[in-house]
Amino acid sequence: MSARRTDDSSVVVIGLGRFGSRLAGSLLQLDHDVLAIDHQQERVQRWASRLDRVVQADTTEENVLRQLGVADFRRVVVAIGASVEASVLTVLALTELGIPQIWARATSEKHAKILQSVGAHHVIFPEAETGDRVAHLIVSRMLDFMEFGHDFAIAKVRVPASLVGRSLREVRPIDRYGVMVVGAKPAGEPFRYADPDTVLQPDSVLIVEGPINRVQQFAVLA
Repeated sequence: MSARRTDDSSVVVIGLGRFGSRLAGSLLQLDHDVLAIDHQQERVQRWASRLDRVVQADTTEENVLRQLGVADFRRVVVAIGASVEASVLTVLALTELGIPQIWARATSEKHAKILQSVGAHHVIFPEAETGDRVAHLIVSRMLDFMEFGHDFAIAKVRVPASLVGRSLREVRPIDRYGVMVVGAKPAGEPFRYADPDTVLQPDSVLIVEGPINRVQQFAVLA
């Protein structure tokens, strides 16, 4: 087994459309080694100066992936969105290579089922997930929002004016509002973990977690 096979800092991103290129850039910012692959020469040239390693190749062919050394990576993300056929055949080729973690972008529920049936370990819906998140932000007073499953969320909200100057011990957010305050950021200061003695300052931002409906209700207080 090669050294890279056990290197969790290395990721292959296949497909340099809007999602794939953004993902590759974010991984680099997180200090991960990225091998980016796309079948379009134009995209490869566009990203060659921004990404460390960019290759033009047909990723639907197992032998091509093997020649590129993809078999030595533990994690591969198939970010292809324009062609369902290319997406599925690429996942199938990666499965034949025995890649331990195959992440694949799906554009529909049917597409997702096919990807899972040919070997994808994780299927993601970036457009749907982004749409859900933005919808929550539009209709609520949350500053940021992340949903886990269908009934739990973590959100960033402003301190409600009615709670300013009070400690969490006094407020008892779990008992009164059904949410837990896990962090607080006073104006001009970094985020800190919250504890019962944390006093809610004016213009502060809180990180709260709990059932989605309770988090939304708490945000409305701001």
